[in-house]
Amino acid sequence: MSNYFSPFVLPFLFGVIALIVICLIKYIRWYKQFDRLQKTILLKNIFSLRFLSAIWETVMEALFHRKIFKRNFLLGYMHASIALGWFLLIVVGAIESELALETDKPFWIGIFYRYFIHDPQAFPNAHFFAHLMDFILLIVLSGVILAYVKSVFSRFFGMKKTSKHVVFDRFAKFSLWLIFPLRLISESFTAALYNNGGFLTQGLGDLINYSVADILEIPAWTLYSFALGTFFVAMPFSRYMHIFTEVILIFLRKWGLSENENVSGFTMYELSACSRCGICIDNCPLYKDLKLQGVQSIYFLRDLRYKRPKEEIADNCLMCMRCMAECPVGLDLMTIRRQLRNKKELDTNDNYKYIDNLQSFNSIGRVIYFAGCMSHLTPGIIDAMLTIFDKVDQKYWFMDKDKTICCGRPLMQQGFTIQASELRRKNTQLIKQSGANMLITSCPICYQSFKKEYNLPIQVMHHTEYIHMLIKSGKLKVRKDDLKVVYHDPCELGRACGIYQQPRQILKTISTLLKTKNEKENSLCCGYNLGNTVIEPEQQGEIRNAALGSLIAKNPDVIATACPMCKKAFKRATNCNVKDIAELVKENMIL
Repeated sequence: MSNYFSPFVLPFLFGVIALIVICLIKYIRWYKQFDRLQKTILLKNIFSLRFLSAIWETVMEALFHRKIFKRNFLLGYMHASIALGWFLLIVVGAIESELALETDKPFWIGIFYRYFIHDPQAFPNAHFFAHLMDFILLIVLSGVILAYVKSVFSRFFGMKKTSKHVVFDRFAKFSLWLIFPLRLISESFTAALYNNGGFLTQGLGDLINYSVADILEIPAWTLYSFALGTFFVAMPFSRYMHIFTEVILIFLRKWGLSENENVSGFTMYELSACSRCGICIDNCPLYKDLKLQGVQSIYFLRDLRYKRPKEEIADNCLMCMRCMAECPVGLDLMTIRRQLRNKKELDTNDNYKYIDNLQSFNSIGRVIYFAGCMSHLTPGIIDAMLTIFDKVDQKYWFMDKDKTICCGRPLMQQGFTIQASELRRKNTQLIKQSGANMLITSCPICYQSFKKEYNLPIQVMHHTEYIHMLIKSGKLKVRKDDLKVVYHDPCELGRACGIYQQPRQILKTISTLLKTKNEKENSLCCGYNLGNTVIEPEQQGEIRNAALGSLIAKNPDVIATACPMCKKAFKRATNCNVKDIAELVKENMIL
């Protein structure tokens, strides 16, 4: 091994050892912070075949950056060229050294191959590998150049705003950017001395004076080793911790782990899997419409990871999930927000003891209709649903008819987790006692709560799903009029629950549905949700107006939505007719 060692290797070796030790300490500590349920799920699924799916996703996202490619080709190429390129330099370098040396192969030989293996004919097809390694290095260098250009001209990559990094992150970034130019220079100096380079390094080496190369070869390789070692030491403490953590997070998700309402080790994996790419910034309504900076999820996660969380940043979020739709890593940003909003110290026992006095209606053979608090402020929706129930002879129990019950999600969004849990417990007891086999709600907020947070033993449907089922089965007959309609996807129904098609299919059945610029997962928030307690009503209005402008651009006869809050927000600011889908269906029923 002494034949393949030089003192300049030491910074690299120290960096590798430090990286491995620090990462292992962090990952083990985070695993110990998993709650009992998370550990049980992990141990149950760790040896399942789910790891095959995890491997595929790792390749497609951590190496090829498929989601970023879909957003912007140039941005995707920049990320993939560095990630996949560096991975290939390591893999192909290892294969090259394996073919060149039968024994006595230290693990660093592939990293410094050109310095230690001078013979350009060290093994058959050695020239091919030299050219291949140069080609891969060229790809990586092109990515580094694009990364620099992006830091100066972000609009060239389809990004209006790039993220602001702390000093240490910038230090890590520049050490990363130096690695590959220094590798090119080092290999070119060696190629000038021994003619063992590929088309790129040998081409540059032929331009270098032999005596100059002889003097600068060792210093160049030493700088290359220092750049590697510096980056490896900095990586676990910087945003580049995502390089390994994203891969682990992919496997943890495939094994069934997810966030809960309390900070756990899984939360730490998510925090460290954020690369702070900045993709989430542009379409955040707080930046896009209000020009507020520093409150977006990228900064929230950064501050939380560096243990300097700010309550005003945690609260200054619409919880519209627009950032989650953009996030290439798929982080559960809303749950992490709620974790920091937790107001346990303000909770008291038996806040909703009065619900114990409510009697569950005998609903065997009936459905439960839960209008939701906001639907009671837009009574036309309730009237439409009750008319539809009567039309199809559907027996129902109007669970919150007296406006005394809330689903609990608005409380949970603000961090009142104990009260929300108490509400869910009491509501669940009423629902189970009723004997009903289906719950239908008109509010997307309630729908998400009943669907995802209650774990009910009965089917839960939003009224658009229910109406679509009635029309499709032929139980509800409707006619098609000549109204031109645009549809607004509510945040909690669309991005949160994936209900996109049923509302559109209903509208196509009863009207002419027009496409809009911002649809489905790209829908704009109405601004009046219950997530943000910081911005002023005037600022909410600016966000609403931006969404409204996108909807009225096609001059529709009607703006249709499936959320009472969105309906109320839009109705305040336009002369255009704003209606819930249920109201449109009621008007188009065949009597």
